[in-house]
Amino acid sequence: MKDYQRLSEVRDDIQSGALNLDDLVNHYLQRIKAEAHLNAFIEVFAEEARAAAAPIQQKLLNGTAGKLAGMVIGIKDIICYKGHGIAVGSKILENYKSIYSATVVERLLAEDAIIIGRLNCDEFAMGGSNENSYFGPVKNYADNTKVPGGSSGGSAVAVQAGLCLASLGTDTGGSVRQPAAFCGVVGVKPTYGRVSRHGVVAYASSFDQVGPIANSVEDAALILEVIAGADEFDSTVSSQAVPAYSEKLKFEGKKRIAYLPEVLESAGLDPEVKAMTENAIERLRADGHTVEPISFPYLEYVVPTYYILTMAESSSNLARYDGVHYGYRSPNATDLESTYKKSRSEGFGAEVKRRIMLGTFVLSAGYYDAYYAKAQKVRNIIRSKTEEILKDHDFILLPTTPTPAFGLGEKISDPLTMYLADIFTVQASLAGIPAISIPAGNNSAGLPLGLQFITKRFGETELLAFSKYYLELFASQPVVSY
Repeated sequence: MKDYQRLSEVRDDIQSGALNLDDLVNHYLQRIKAEAHLNAFIEVFAEEARAAAAPIQQKLLNGTAGKLAGMVIGIKDIICYKGHGIAVGSKILENYKSIYSATVVERLLAEDAIIIGRLNCDEFAMGGSNENSYFGPVKNYADNTKVPGGSSGGSAVAVQAGLCLASLGTDTGGSVRQPAAFCGVVGVKPTYGRVSRHGVVAYASSFDQVGPIANSVEDAALILEVIAGADEFDSTVSSQAVPAYSEKLKFEGKKRIAYLPEVLESAGLDPEVKAMTENAIERLRADGHTVEPISFPYLEYVVPTYYILTMAESSSNLARYDGVHYGYRSPNATDLESTYKKSRSEGFGAEVKRRIMLGTFVLSAGYYDAYYAKAQKVRNIIRSKTEEILKDHDFILLPTTPTPAFGLGEKISDPLTMYLADIFTVQASLAGIPAISIPAGNNSAGLPLGLQFITKRFGETELLAFSKYYLELFASQPVVSY
């Protein structure tokens, strides 16, 4: 079967009679089975997906179909879907079934998307390699010895390997963008408050955002258009109207773009990633845009600030998993205290326990002001400086990640090195602004590289249009060897 890259291709072939949606679903199910070693899916909704195909095909032929009709999509195992399992990559929720659906799931289904399964992720979305999942690591399709990135590694690999057309991930500090970069696909982190978090298991509530992963900007824009907007079940969601992103992808004019010299001078920046970034700068300049260095003196503070705050929030959010209300309960418990202790120590993995303990520490009476309160002040400084840059510039350009995908097991025993892999994604997360990772070719070893653009709050329309333009510009010029 044809390797579909865009929903428009699927719909055109259905309308012409060249494709039957049931055949497409079966094709993806066969692909999932054939590529099971990638470990991208935790659960496949095979019968449901097959049952949904024929009615949606008929809607397409009748002209009554929703915006996402023909799209076969996977959802990260952190997003609730009524009557389906949700484990968040953890033993502590291994056999739990959701009693309601997340708002984003309801909106996908309302527009006739077919949800084909739930996708593997780092436990409670805590990780940058998808090696922290209770269900085992996900493997990068480009090189099975490499990580796919995290925490939405399963979501990225499912799209990369053609196991579904698109997916939903969540981005707390880069968990959509980093795996998108490692897997050579498009990943969008929306403005904080653009998409409802209702029904999305919380890691760090002031950071978490659902975002689309797709092969194209067009499909990412359409998915975002569907899932974004006000929601009575989430008081943090903006009531600001959602633009028709998918209809506003035509880019015109010239832009002012900032890049951060501190990024290019970073000691941990891979030479080929640096060359890719410099090449992007030159491409844009050659096309008439103003691309200039703007100093961001807080780069060394973004990672510690982010981790102090997110660990504190995770300590609070994960207190509900106690072995009493729901989820895993230790069979070795003998009383209430041992139920709490044993259930949590046996149910959580090492990385989750590390973050809970560190978060509890920074929130404790003797250290709250020294760590948590100070980190909140630094977050405000980082946000203010980022917004200041974006007052005079349309976008900030930087690599998505400091390196291409690294080897499985390479960093798992060194948490600090793993945390530093987020250095270029957490700025947008701390500022609560939208960002996108787009494919920027492969390195000399054939591993995908990702380029990132950041823009001002609720600037997704311009961000998506500019990203589409850049990909077209990149495709029209000779490929540069890094």
